Amino acid sequence: MKAGIVTFPGSNCDDDAYYALTHLAGFQGERHWHKSTPDFSDCDLVILPGGFSYGDYLRCGAMAAVSPIMESVKAFAGKGGLVLGICNGFQILCEAGLLPGALARNSGLTFSCQDVVLKVESNQGPWTNELTAGQTLTIPIAHGDGRYVIPEAEVERMRSRGEILLTYQNNPNGSVGDIAGVCNAQKNVFGLMPHPERATDLRSRDGMKIWRSVVNFLEKRRRS
Repeated sequence: MKAGIVTFPGSNCDDDAYYALTHLAGFQGERHWHKSTPDFSDCDLVILPGGFSYGDYLRCGAMAAVSPIMESVKAFAGKGGLVLGICNGFQILCEAGLLPGALARNSGLTFSCQDVVLKVESNQGPWTNELTAGQTLTIPIAHGDGRYVIPEAEVERMRSRGEILLTYQNNPNGSVGDIAGVCNAQKNVFGLMPHPERATDLRSRDGMKIWRSVVNFLEKRRRS
C-alpha cells in the first residue's frame, strides 16, 4: 500500500505522519511538495499533515487550499481516493471545499496542547471500521484554531448520514456538537483535529486503531 504525504511551507507533522505510516502501519510513504502536481492514482491514501501552512497568515489553511498540489488532491478524492487531513490538514480540507464547515479560534482564545478523550460516533466507512460506536480513544491535540463551526441545523443532518465520526468527551475548544472529526458524504475524505500519528507508538497508541481501520478497508477493497 502506498501513501502520499503532502508538505506545505510550515508543515511540522509531515515527518510524524511519514514515520507512523511507513514504520508502523505498513505503508510505503511518498513525500510531495506543495508546488508539485502529482498523479496520485497509484496511491491508496493521501495525507495532509498538521502544522502552520504558510504561517496561517491569512486564515488557517486558506492559502494551502489553493496550492498547486490541491488540484491533484481534489482529483484523487473525486475518484474515491482516501484523503486524510490532520489538524492543519483538516483546516485545509474545509477551506478547499472537500469537507463541510470551517475551523475557527478556540473558544478560550488560547492554544490547547493536551491528550483528549474521543468518542466514536460511527464505525461505517474506511476510517473507524475496526472500532465500535461509543468506543473511546485517547489522542493528543495541539491547536489554537480547532473550533469546528457549521450551522446547527447541519449537525443533525451530518449525524444521521454518519458523517460525524469522532466527538470530544470534554470539548476543549468549543466545537459545535463537540465535533472532533468529520467525513464527506462519500466517506472517502476525513478530517480531524486530534493527531493519530502522535498516538501510534507513543502515549496511548490509540492512533493505530485508525490506521488499522484504513488498512482493513483497503485490503477488503482490493479483494472485492
